[in-house]
Amino acid sequence: MNYKALCATEVNGKLEIGIINKQLDDNLNPDEVLIKVQYSSLNYKDAMALNGNMAKIMRRLPMSPGIDLSGTVEMSSSKNFNVGDEVLVTGFGMGEKFSGGYSQYVKIDSNYIVKKPNNISLRESMIIGTAGFTAMLAVDEIIESNFDKSKAKILISGSTGGVASISIALLSNMGYQISTLTSKNNQENYLKSIGSNEVISTQDFLQSNSKPLNSSKWMGAIDTLGGEILSSILASMNYGGIVISTGNALSNDLRTTVLPFILRKVKLIGIDSVYSQINYRHKIWESYSQLIPKDTLNKIVTEIYLKDLNSYAIKMLDGKLKGRVIINIKDS
Repeated sequence: MNYKALCATEVNGKLEIGIINKQLDDNLNPDEVLIKVQYSSLNYKDAMALNGNMAKIMRRLPMSPGIDLSGTVEMSSSKNFNVGDEVLVTGFGMGEKFSGGYSQYVKIDSNYIVKKPNNISLRESMIIGTAGFTAMLAVDEIIESNFDKSKAKILISGSTGGVASISIALLSNMGYQISTLTSKNNQENYLKSIGSNEVISTQDFLQSNSKPLNSSKWMGAIDTLGGEILSSILASMNYGGIVISTGNALSNDLRTTVLPFILRKVKLIGIDSVYSQINYRHKIWESYSQLIPKDTLNKIVTEIYLKDLNSYAIKMLDGKLKGRVIINIKDS
């Protein structure tokens, strides 16, 4: 049986990416599962992979990019999964070390697979996807801190991106007061529609929070950007506050001082969504996916097909997208 896949190869030292027809090989290794992919999503790593394989995201060519997917089990040599099971996969090196979700069929180690929660559809699971899983991990850290919701304001940077958009929707639905940072002056209505209580210009924030220790304003923060944004956030936290670092879209650098840590007992916590243990993944998906309002998922999503990926990847790298982009793999 033939199926479509986006395939990246290296020809004469040049990266070539295109949609090809492949022949299905239904031979499975022990504990391997064949998934008929329904949806995937476009994440920042995917955008870099599609544009010259920046940062060497794809390490073993030829392969299909795509760091997440949802679909149904077509064949299984694992006792944990049966034909027809609805499943999802994020991380574990998929789309980096081995072929990923931009393919209508994928073989994958069963130890990387999560059974889809019953309360969401396969499509919704990829609106959440890797970005949403990262957001849910960040929110879990905030929940574990047991802040008083009536007093705990949460700051979220890079707020029109996928991680931030789902963090906003989730925390707002749970009763937290949300402040958001954005450099896109025309997105205030969007941000407030998904749960932001206050929208702050990133430029204004940096100008008013330029000292090693600024006036304390927030009890928790989720940062997706790194660099000077993260430095300024750390210097503006309340005593005992926590800052969750999820990304480096702005910069890998972090220039800060020890003052927020030793004078205000601020905690800086990093999030790893790639290699989180499988049991923890099940817990996070079951606990939080049902708390993201369905109408918000529909507000933040753009649906495309395999043929559209290149243009949307460029838009993502240029900061011209908002929310989440999912790829309809089954109809591509």
